Amino acid sequence: MHLRQLKLANFKNYAEADLVFSNKINCFIGNNGAGKTNVLDAIYYLSFCKSYFNLVDSQNILHEAPFFAIHGTYNKNGNPEDLVSCIQKRSQKKQFILNDKEYDRLADHIGLIPLVMISPYDRDLINEGSDTRRKYIDSVISQFDKFYLDDLIAYNKALQHRNNLLKNFAERNYFDQVSIEIWDAQLVKLGERIHQKRKEFIEAFAPLFQHYFDYIAMGNEKVCIEYDSQLKDRSLDELLAVNIEKDRMFKYTTTGIHKDDLQMKIDGHPIKKFGSQGQQKSFVIAIKLAQFDFTKNKKGFHPLLLLDDIFDKLDEGRVKQIIHLVGDNSFGQVFITDTQRERIENIFRQVRIDHKIFEVVSGNAIEIADFNHKIA
Repeated sequence: MHLRQLKLANFKNYAEADLVFSNKINCFIGNNGAGKTNVLDAIYYLSFCKSYFNLVDSQNILHEAPFFAIHGTYNKNGNPEDLVSCIQKRSQKKQFILNDKEYDRLADHIGLIPLVMISPYDRDLINEGSDTRRKYIDSVISQFDKFYLDDLIAYNKALQHRNNLLKNFAERNYFDQVSIEIWDAQLVKLGERIHQKRKEFIEAFAPLFQHYFDYIAMGNEKVCIEYDSQLKDRSLDELLAVNIEKDRMFKYTTTGIHKDDLQMKIDGHPIKKFGSQGQQKSFVIAIKLAQFDFTKNKKGFHPLLLLDDIFDKLDEGRVKQIIHLVGDNSFGQVFITDTQRERIENIFRQVRIDHKIFEVVSGNAIEIADFNHKIA
């Protein structure tokens, strides 16, 4: 899978752009705020139907423009090219189009163009609450398992109904066990399936993560990532029954797969508290590279890999390890942003691989032949 061409109109700080990419590595260099990350976010949009950074679509429209448009032309294993478009007009429904046919459900597009994004914001996986880590697990599994995504949507709807009942019962000083049990049955059926798939995912994912962390850190630290769920020792049916009085007191459902988490440790201790900035960044990069490998194995082809300003806070040794890794044939098309022109120049002195470099200035991305001469 390769993104051959990207066209932008009124997207963030780009009034217009038309970029043709290398099948291997594409680098965007420039100062902070120039618009490097916005190119990566546009590519992300075409895979996930939303921004990686700002989920309010209308806020991604340039200034007072009436709309934004993103168009991507993709090649996949010699098949006819696919044209994917995302168009957002102010105060209107977002349009997502594949080869001139508009989707009725955006969820139907998820997984068609697998992509892994690595960004400084990914440290939220370590530093934020369990909700962030659950969303991460769900986003990965949903890329290759449509039934999982459907179960997750249905579970969250059933959970909302149950919580609304608990709140209404408390306000009316009334309780109806039969009504609760109707939603309990839905939560149990869906929750048990979701739990099993999350468990299987982490069992396959953890060894990949360990491999990539060992590679980046050159075997200097011991890390682990583990699935933490209330369903580990008890069924959801039992948990809901045992905790019903607690649920009535708090007016919401206190147990279930919506409380799942990931335990992330370095040398036996929580990396959130005991990991340095460099160790935490290496941890997150290893998670995302493991995601890449996992997705590739499921899909049978390489996802796109986006590396947004990931070299900051990493020593030179770790940077070299990462570049050598993504330049290997195990990875496909890669997009990289960096503020340090000299660093990118040094990388491609050491790693001989097909690439393109774009200099980004105030919402303009210009392809350069080398670091001294721009392409006419």
